[in-house]
Amino acid sequence: MSQDLCINELINWKNTGKTDRILWVDAYIIYVVDINAMDGMPIAKKISDVLDALEGGNAEKLDYDPLLRTDPDETINEKDRIKRDAAWAIISEIVRFENEPDIYMREKRGPWIRGAVQKYSVTYASVYKYLRRYWQRGKNKNSLLPDYCNSGGKGKSKKLGLKKIGRPRKNIDVNGPGVNVDEDTKKIFRLAIKKYYDIPKENHMTTAYNLMVKEFYNEDYRFEDGIRKPISVQIGQIPTITQFRYWYEVEQDIVKSLKARKGDKKFALNHRVVLGKSDAELIGPGSKYQIDATVADVYLVSRLNRNWIIGRPVIYAVIDVFSRMVAGIYVGLEGPSWIGAMMAMANAFTEKVSFCREYGIEIKNEDWPCFHIPQAILGDRGEMESKYADTLVNGLNIRIENAPSYRADWKGIVEQYFHLVDEQVKPLVPGHIDIDFRTRGGKDYRLHAKLDIYQFTRIIIRCVLEHNNEHWMKSYRPYEMMIEDDVDPIPRELWNWGIVNRSGRLKVYNRDTVKLNLMPGGYATVTGNGIKYKNMYYSCSKAIEEHWFETARNKQSWKESIAFDPRNMNHIYVKTDNRKSFLKCSMIDTRQFGGMTLDEVQNFEEYQKLKLDKNAGRILQSKVNILSAIEDEVAEAEKLALQQRDVSLSNASRTKSIRDRRRQEKEKERLNNAFILGEDKENPEPTKVLQIQEDTSEKYKYPSHIDYLRKKQQERMKK
Repeated sequence: MSQDLCINELINWKNTGKTDRILWVDAYIIYVVDINAMDGMPIAKKISDVLDALEGGNAEKLDYDPLLRTDPDETINEKDRIKRDAAWAIISEIVRFENEPDIYMREKRGPWIRGAVQKYSVTYASVYKYLRRYWQRGKNKNSLLPDYCNSGGKGKSKKLGLKKIGRPRKNIDVNGPGVNVDEDTKKIFRLAIKKYYDIPKENHMTTAYNLMVKEFYNEDYRFEDGIRKPISVQIGQIPTITQFRYWYEVEQDIVKSLKARKGDKKFALNHRVVLGKSDAELIGPGSKYQIDATVADVYLVSRLNRNWIIGRPVIYAVIDVFSRMVAGIYVGLEGPSWIGAMMAMANAFTEKVSFCREYGIEIKNEDWPCFHIPQAILGDRGEMESKYADTLVNGLNIRIENAPSYRADWKGIVEQYFHLVDEQVKPLVPGHIDIDFRTRGGKDYRLHAKLDIYQFTRIIIRCVLEHNNEHWMKSYRPYEMMIEDDVDPIPRELWNWGIVNRSGRLKVYNRDTVKLNLMPGGYATVTGNGIKYKNMYYSCSKAIEEHWFETARNKQSWKESIAFDPRNMNHIYVKTDNRKSFLKCSMIDTRQFGGMTLDEVQNFEEYQKLKLDKNAGRILQSKVNILSAIEDEVAEAEKLALQQRDVSLSNASRTKSIRDRRRQEKEKERLNNAFILGEDKENPEPTKVLQIQEDTSEKYKYPSHIDYLRKKQQERMKK
């Protein structure tokens, strides 16, 4: 069946090793493109052949998309954005869904290509390059971003010839062009680093370089003033200190180097890681979704304490306009906002079997078969106009449409669905608000609340399943082909009929990719204490294994693109592999911010700053006071020293017997500070100070350890 194949899925052919991306699905054929072909264009394949290959094991669907770009708009630099938008302007009219599937046919796409060439004064090769990149990389605008990340052969050494590579020298006529760093030179660098730099003396890099030149780059020796001095080769034949430093940075193991220079103890102490018309212009399922939120007319109680009334929940619904199928929902306490919309869309774009199982409801995939990315989403001018919605446009290629203010009729389908749900819930649910709420003599329905959020969500799920599978829509206007096929006006029946007969709009992405595009993004800084974002520090196993934090602490910090769920900041997700995958990072110390929302963290930081500002004067005064006290003590000490100074004592005599004088002072201090229990507090005995006279006679000197050992040895020999 064609519904087993969806747009954007990757199919790997085991016999050839090629990977095809599905661009279009029809009743009998699909159009695919080889994602790795340098000059490939879309081709048609029979659905039956593809399904037979999948069933027979000759082909398989891939879960990971190696070419998908998930760059949030706020993380794309201006130059890349300009290049992307320029390329998109050239092909946007060509790849419109109205032109599918004709655009995939070689004999039909010629006029569109010629039109773009004439309109934008570009070459045919440029247009084909942009089209190929768009199709191969997931049919989204961000697929047109330039691939500067692949430039320069990262991690690969350049092939060396006779000509000097790199930046030319300024005084090339005087000193020559210089030398390339070949394998022999690298061996010398490694020896010099090991011998002169990675040592406890902690030589500077310049010193290590000079010592290397002295030992390895000389052609003869001369004697001057009886000293043998090397004669260095010509300067143009010696690698520069810049080359020496660069190859050290490339090849160094920072942990090993620091331990060699600082020692294990100092490394551990100072350098280790510290951690309109709703269904107009529709082709089929997935052409357009509508999303909206409503505050349910029912009060709920807390799951922690059922005596607590927690107010009314928010219901988000995402509905397919073509079939009226409820594609996704969110029931919770998040007010109408991007967070609520994010949760609803994440539910709409992923499978529902596991979601229902979380609430103790077992279903089959065919009971709720919605897990696809739509062509367009119609929403409000609130959350769908936020900066986060831009990621849906550029990352998942979803067209965002917003209804005008005070025009709920533009989203009539989802509004009508909320009305149907309310009719089902109202007669049976305790705590439901009636028309006499807040009127004089009316009942306080809040006191009748009995359901918690989990139970209410179960009710909504059952309402959705009934609507999708059984609701007979009397006012639905079927297409002529639907009448011919005798299709019942039930959402699931319309959905299944549309997939077979009007397919072409359904797309799928990996679940984590969907969530990564829905979550807000930003930049975090890698520091010696961890990955820092909003004064919170995170870590992950890869960062520890690759010594991110030691590198940041001892060289330079850097920034990483991240995504996060603002409802719980215990984790952030660092985007890797050109933002195609991610690293899950956990908060290092959760005592302060564990389990907090981003708003709570920011409010706490503002409160702490306010407290500091309020106490700034007192803190400054305290510092001034302690400085004054120290100055007073020093002045008193200098006065006493001046009064009691004995000018007859030489410097040598003052420092001669420090050890003996220290012993006398210690004995005095011990007598003064000794614990004496049960003393008479009213008439305490005066403390007697023992006067100890300095005696330099031999009998009071400490015995020599060697003499003591020799004496014991003689006693044993006599025995």
